[in-house]
Amino acid sequence: MSPLREKILSTASHLFQTQGINSTGVDTIVAAAGTTKMTLYKYFRSKENLILEVLEEGHKDFQAWLSEKLNSNTSQPSEKLQKLFDFIEEWVTSPNFRGMGFIKASAEFPSEDSPVHQLSSEQSRQFKQYISSLAHEANIQDAEGLALQLSLLFEGAVQAEQMIRGSGAMTYAKKAAKILINGAATH
Repeated sequence: MSPLREKILSTASHLFQTQGINSTGVDTIVAAAGTTKMTLYKYFRSKENLILEVLEEGHKDFQAWLSEKLNSNTSQPSEKLQKLFDFIEEWVTSPNFRGMGFIKASAEFPSEDSPVHQLSSEQSRQFKQYISSLAHEANIQDAEGLALQLSLLFEGAVQAEQMIRGSGAMTYAKKAAKILINGAATH
């Protein structure tokens, strides 16, 4: 990837997370990136295309980080499921936490016809599928049901922490997740 393209993507990501997607215009992005509109449009056909790439990169980075944490800290499938919210809490309480892109984007683009909303919905589904695969590996009988419950806890707690840093939502979500996981493991 071109260093300038990477700079535009990184700058847009930061601005979207801190100022909002719709509140951040192309002029603001190019000024902060130290480039021109012509250069931005050389790499991204439209602002929507830039938004989609920012969402894709952010989701990919989060999934890679979470998978690496789980795989390097535990080998048992049941332990991975148990540690899932420990690592999510670590991410949410880090100083760099700015929220989850697909949650923010779906709020700013509520129309189901919007490509941004569609990608956000797909990323939510992918994360739920990731949890489901962990549950299947841990031999949870209702892996899909547990994945839905845990993804709801995750999305709700992330939304609460986006709104009020240090709200404690993730701590309580983690406690609830442990109860759900332990209950699903015994059935």
